[in-house]
Amino acid sequence: QVQLVESGGGPVQAGESLKLACEVTGYTFSALAVAWYRQREGSQRELVAHQYATGKSTYREDVEGRFTISRDNAKNTAYLQMTKLKSEDTGVYFCWSLGQYGQGIQVTVSP
Repeated sequence: QVQLVESGGGPVQAGESLKLACEVTGYTFSALAVAWYRQREGSQRELVAHQYATGKSTYREDVEGRFTISRDNAKNTAYLQMTKLKSEDTGVYFCWSLGQYGQGIQVTVSP
């Protein structure tokens, strides 16, 4: 069973950057699609970014150009580089792969 562990969250000021990491174990990482979801307070979990094993990536419209999903297959790790953060980016971010979510990590952006 695939397991995912996120790291790198925390409090930041608006306009700053933050990089989340997700270590994936239990499966051949290079063959997996990965994604990042977030859940803002009072809202449903939403897809933020998705990357196929081929590297093709897609983003939700409000993070396009600010967030970048990437992967290091040698480290079995996926990343979400977030720049120009806004207060509305605040939420719990979840890594996803092979139908499983990580435990989530809090990102708080202050105005």
